[in-house]
Amino acid sequence: MKGKIKNIAVLTSGGDAPGMNAAIRAVVRACSFYNLDCTGVYRGYQGLIEADFEKLDARSVRNIINKGGTFLKSTRSEDFKTKEGRKKAYESLRNNNIDALVVIGGDGTFTGGQKFSQEFDFPIVGIPATIDNDIDGTDYTLGYDTALNTVVEAIDKIRDTASSHNRLFLIEVMGRDAGDIALNSGIGAGAEEILIPEENLGVERLIDSLKRSKKSGKTSSIIVVAEGDKSGKNIFELANYIEENMDEYEIRVSVLGHIQRGGCPSCFDRVLASKLGVGAVEALMEGKTEVMIGLHHKKVVTVDLTTAIKGEVKLDKELRRVADITSV
Repeated sequence: MKGKIKNIAVLTSGGDAPGMNAAIRAVVRACSFYNLDCTGVYRGYQGLIEADFEKLDARSVRNIINKGGTFLKSTRSEDFKTKEGRKKAYESLRNNNIDALVVIGGDGTFTGGQKFSQEFDFPIVGIPATIDNDIDGTDYTLGYDTALNTVVEAIDKIRDTASSHNRLFLIEVMGRDAGDIALNSGIGAGAEEILIPEENLGVERLIDSLKRSKKSGKTSSIIVVAEGDKSGKNIFELANYIEENMDEYEIRVSVLGHIQRGGCPSCFDRVLASKLGVGAVEALMEGKTEVMIGLHHKKVVTVDLTTAIKGEVKLDKELRRVADITSV
């Protein structure tokens, strides 16, 4: 689609993340600043198919920068995975005189957006929002910093109980494919061990480490486990294995789950969302498409969606080294 951008639509898709509302707000207000129309799409790509639209202006997004979740709602659309569904979405956009689209979400959101853009020559820009921080091309994704703070606060409280009863706690955090939350929160909360999907250190190493900790005088321990870690089939099986091999501890398991997704976004996430939202609108105005707006070395950058989707986010080996040193 060629021509001047006059009306930009914005949607959120996939798992919610703190900072999504702040990003929507930034997109809407950037449109207002540049005298563009802005259309909110409810329920992600499904809402795009069903033309579940609402005109938004600067006042429509007041008092949402501090809210968690997404007021535009989010859903995973099976219909959008079909050519017929995407055609309906395109017709909805054309019928409502919408010229471009900002999609806020993770790699699944970007994959759908890229395919749609290529099929219909429709301008699309992505804003990375996932608490896992597993999108390549940006130092941080929306929601990650808030989730970290939520996890550290929870671990701090659990540690009070662990130390009071000489217990070993296994705490599962989100991170199916990436261990960023586990590694950073583990260091921040002073965990004795951190288990992440990028490396399989084995249960024997874990037992040896716990025995050394016990011998050094530790009376309680915290082990942070990313949900994608392969040390056991699940965290409960891992807990049973430790209990069978170490009768010195009472073992407890705490799965933090979806509390990591909720809550008011941190200041960092609010500022990041504001930068990326403005950057998305300006990128579309400059004629860019099939790109993600990210943050690299404190600067807002554009990254090809292909890189963002297929790029490999590598383990921070220096951070792992720091974790090993400080957990003795």
